[in-house]
Amino acid sequence: MGEFEVEGEEKLIVAAKYLVKELRSGKSLTKNAKKVLGNLLLELSRVVIAEDRDEENEIGEIEQRLNVVSEKIMTREVDESMIWDLGSDEGNLYLDAVNELRGLIDRLDGSSGLGKAGSEELSLRKAHDVLQTAMARLEDEFKHLLVENRLPFELEHSSFRSVEADHGVEEEAMASFGAASTEDLILGSNNDSRRNSGEIVVDLINPDVISDLKNIATTMIASGYDRECIQVCTMVRKDALDEFLYNHEVEKLSIEDVLRMDWATLNTNIKKWVRVVRNIVQIYLLSEKSLDNQIFGDLNEIGLTCFVDTVKAPMMQLLNFGEAVSLGPRQPEKLLRILEMYELASELLPEIDALFSDHPGSSVRTEYREVMKRLGDCARTTFLEFKSAIASDVSSHPFPGGAVHPLTNYVMNYLMALTDFSHTLDSLLMEHDDAEDLTIPPSPDIINPVMVEEESTYENSSSPEKFLAMTRHFYSITSVLEANLQEKSKLYKDISLRHIFLLNNIHYMTRKVLKSELRHIFGDKWNRKHTWKFQQQSIEYERATWLPVLSFLKDDSGSGSGHGSKNLRPRERFQGFNTAFEEVYKAQTGWLISDEGLREDVRTKASMWVIQAYWTFYSRHKNNVSERYIKYTTDDLERLLLDLFAGSPKSLNNSYRR
Repeated sequence: MGEFEVEGEEKLIVAAKYLVKELRSGKSLTKNAKKVLGNLLLELSRVVIAEDRDEENEIGEIEQRLNVVSEKIMTREVDESMIWDLGSDEGNLYLDAVNELRGLIDRLDGSSGLGKAGSEELSLRKAHDVLQTAMARLEDEFKHLLVENRLPFELEHSSFRSVEADHGVEEEAMASFGAASTEDLILGSNNDSRRNSGEIVVDLINPDVISDLKNIATTMIASGYDRECIQVCTMVRKDALDEFLYNHEVEKLSIEDVLRMDWATLNTNIKKWVRVVRNIVQIYLLSEKSLDNQIFGDLNEIGLTCFVDTVKAPMMQLLNFGEAVSLGPRQPEKLLRILEMYELASELLPEIDALFSDHPGSSVRTEYREVMKRLGDCARTTFLEFKSAIASDVSSHPFPGGAVHPLTNYVMNYLMALTDFSHTLDSLLMEHDDAEDLTIPPSPDIINPVMVEEESTYENSSSPEKFLAMTRHFYSITSVLEANLQEKSKLYKDISLRHIFLLNNIHYMTRKVLKSELRHIFGDKWNRKHTWKFQQQSIEYERATWLPVLSFLKDDSGSGSGHGSKNLRPRERFQGFNTAFEEVYKAQTGWLISDEGLREDVRTKASMWVIQAYWTFYSRHKNNVSERYIKYTTDDLERLLLDLFAGSPKSLNNSYRR
């Protein structure tokens, strides 16, 4: 304010004070007072006119600047090329114009209060139209930058939990348990594949355009177009995630679709689910949230809203599959895959809680926990029903050759595979009611003394305390299996074959325990007890098979048995032995002991029985019996005994003589 203006204002104040004093006196205004009043009114009118002129000048300047800025913005509408394709500098010039336009609108909007002249109202309306046009353009530019600068995201194969490792497991299938091969049971025992490193963030958008995206978002939000900005970002980023899922064959399936799947298809889909979920949660979601934070900066609520809106539907798609799996039939072959899903969900829970810790993500966090709980319940129930499935596996015919039964193969490989999930399974079983009787009778026909015996073994076992629940249930399962095998052994009419069947199966169980992580579950006492059991079956086989055969080679003074060998002449004893041996040979060459070590052990012990007795009898009577009755030498018998238990039936003709 100039010096003269200050002096004029001071004169007005002095005049006003003089007039107030005169008026308070109650007397008529003097001539001088009237003159002062006239001069005061004249000066006041001049001040008002000057202020109106200043405001008109300011509005004129705003309108003039509005025209310039609007022309800059509208000029771009003629050019169909994308602004930021010309470079960030060009884009920033456009943003400067938009930000200036918004500032001019604010000044014009607040300049004249409620009463605006027609020209001012027209200018304001025009400015808002231009701003709306600019926002539409920025929306397109924002989308263009997001789409054109998207970077691909690929799975990190090294992080997969499922490893179809070669454990040397047989390929036999067990039809009564859903025809799932034992290969399907093995998920891999290398737990080191789990991610133990820190957070991994990858670039989902070219880093060079992040600042441009941030500048556009800042301008749109400041202009009141935050909803449009979020919608564009959400749409583009959700399309990227949907495309990733589609490229990795993760289909959008309803619960009904999943429940209708056969096991092979479901198994494939679960493996894909596990692989994708791990990478999405540990890398993709973390990277997506980081991207939104970079774009929206300090506007946390907007960034969180954009992140949740982007990933919510795809996450619900994945969780929907998990829920569908948990609702399916409790079939044994599904347990390992369900455990894998549950274990992964548990492992990733802290990351889910961190990613969706705020209110916008609470629904995802809640649904995730619910699906995880259902998978855990499903896994536990399936495991508990597995024992009943073993007990109800009834055979109407004996298994050929007395070999290892598919049920034994399946159960032991099943238990082996479950050790990969020892901590998870033990935790789930600990939640099970400890008061429940774990020795549920499999059926009235199953022999319960075996189960009672196994429970006693468990009570005194040296298994690790950290897996008490799991150990207790594993003991119960193997006792049910043994009881079932004893029932199956009764299907064999030949007593010797019963013992071979039990020998094969109990030896197989023991070998599987000793050569796997199961040895830590079952402990030394179980192993010693079952080693003794299959050795006893071997002894019982030797007695049932060779005592009747060798009874022909005993002296008359001995207690003959079996074939009425007492009081027979030496040549009749040779004939009786030959016939009995040939019957054993014909039958037992067709029996099978698949374990090479066990087979050799049984053959060696048989040879010890037969050769010693035959040589003693032969040496005593060879000079008193015609050579035509002595059909075999000890070397012959030793060679023939090597043909036993090969699973290929053979017979000896009557003229055999080596």
